[in-house]
Amino acid sequence: MNRLRTAMLMALVAALAAVPSAAWAAEYETKLKVALTAQPPTLDPPLTVSQAALDVAQNFFETLYTQDGNFKPTPMLAKSCEISDDRRTYTFRLREGVLFHNGKEMDADDVAASMNYWLEKSARARNLLSGSKFEAKDRYTVVLALPNPTGDVLSLMSAQANFPAIRPRDVIERATEKGVAEYVGTGPFVFEEWKPDQYIRLTRNPNYRALDTEPSGFAGRREALVEEVRYHFVPDAATRLAGLLSGEYDVADDIPAENYKELKGARNVVVHTDLGGTLTLFFNVREGVLADPKMRKAVNAVLNMDDIMLASFADKDLYALDPNYMNPEGIWASEAGKERYNRNSPDEARALLKEAGYGGQEVHLLTTPDYDEMYKATLVVQEQLRQVGIDAKVDAYDFPTFMEKKKDFRNWDLFITSNAYQLTPQQLLALNPEWAGANDPRLKEGVEKIRAAGNHDDAKKAWDELQGFLYDYLSSIALGQYREVAAVSDKVEGFVFWQAPILWNTKVRK
Repeated sequence: MNRLRTAMLMALVAALAAVPSAAWAAEYETKLKVALTAQPPTLDPPLTVSQAALDVAQNFFETLYTQDGNFKPTPMLAKSCEISDDRRTYTFRLREGVLFHNGKEMDADDVAASMNYWLEKSARARNLLSGSKFEAKDRYTVVLALPNPTGDVLSLMSAQANFPAIRPRDVIERATEKGVAEYVGTGPFVFEEWKPDQYIRLTRNPNYRALDTEPSGFAGRREALVEEVRYHFVPDAATRLAGLLSGEYDVADDIPAENYKELKGARNVVVHTDLGGTLTLFFNVREGVLADPKMRKAVNAVLNMDDIMLASFADKDLYALDPNYMNPEGIWASEAGKERYNRNSPDEARALLKEAGYGGQEVHLLTTPDYDEMYKATLVVQEQLRQVGIDAKVDAYDFPTFMEKKKDFRNWDLFITSNAYQLTPQQLLALNPEWAGANDPRLKEGVEKIRAAGNHDDAKKAWDELQGFLYDYLSSIALGQYREVAAVSDKVEGFVFWQAPILWNTKVRK
């Protein structure tokens, strides 16, 4: 009998040792639940600059290069890149054995097709890499040929805001005018389902081959530590917060600033902040009443940035008044144009309106309540414009409709968006004619001067000149700088908030 008991005990011990996941399953949740502030307009990265879209897509799509925690371009699906002496040829060596979610191994034909699709569809790529082409040299080598010497290709490719996602060639070939509809990537999670107006569901990729380098920013080892990630679309901030506090959600993004201090003192919640970007106002310089430069100067003259930023971000720990389009703590910080920033002069605005012959035409302010800071800033600007006699009307839509309306210049006169910091000035949406229509040739000339500079000092001088011109031309205005806020349950482990919520290497205690 004792022998039987001993044998049974040994069998039980062996069984438990053979299934180490049993203890893991008992200790951790299998699902990670995220409250997302807006439904993405698409999940095809080259077609959008929507942060919601890119935050979701980064889990199942990957790129040749990405950024590490020091913003350095770092290999992801590429092993290396050789740049020719004349900076016109970039040769990428690919990792071998990387599988797409459909089981096919990634090769140079897939990469060339994906990158050429990016060159065609991405507004930034079209603007900065026009005339370039990727070609497969052999199964694991891809060559980029550029028409002109360029040294910023890896910075452009690695930035999450640009996101040249690598997909199978046949998926790219089946793309329609609306883009790629099959979300097949190489990432640690697999796209499973998008239920409109409700959620997006991802599952763990069992065939993922993680890098063996330490995680840093978006670079390094990525591991799916949950079986499922579900992004719930929750535009109402109060609902997101209540769900976080009740345990309905594990992660909530885009926390309204007025809830920042409340959440910092809440039990069972951890608040994360990170350098955000610039709250930026964009003018319609092509059509409508603000196509007149004097009208734009009148709007700029009346703006009180203190009131706009306080209404948008509530807590002074979360914003700063500063005219920079780039990170004011970074190597591109500039004081150019500061004399035209935060004028807060209604009398000057009224004089400019009279000089422009303003006749009371409606000025349409396009916005979305899905992003709290954008919506509140727009309401404050509306009131400031009305105080000097401008008939300002707010047109508010859900975020996907906002993005669609923005494409037609007949729909708006100005809009405000929160724009993440970029690595280099040439990546700014304020310099991209496809974003808001700014098409003065001096913008393009300024960008080319920055890119052609032989050293940073010359490039910085060119950027100072260009930022100064932006404040003269007034196709846009940097309203101020902000920090981003996200919050997670204190049961969440491994979560990183760096430019975006990073969900790989993350798990949730029961």
